[in-house]
Amino acid sequence: MAGHGYTKTDPAVERWNTMRESVYKYFRFNSRTARQSILGMIVFPAAIYAIAAHQDMRYDWKGKRKGEPLTRNPAPAVEASD
Repeated sequence: MAGHGYTKTDPAVERWNTMRESVYKYFRFNSRTARQSILGMIVFPAAIYAIAAHQDMRYDWKGKRKGEPLTRNPAPAVEASD
């Protein structure tokens, strides 16, 4: 049963914990934080949604055999003319 004895505290860790606990008191929106917020809450989720919507129902994984395309509507095969 380890951990019941004296533990040495690191002043840097304690300062970091104090800073994280009181960040709400000193936070202000500026151009950098506004840009990060917009990217993180609007642009990135919209990009993920656009990719998911584009790929949705594009592939059919059921009952495919070797050599058959996975796309639901494969492009027509181009026949070579001699």
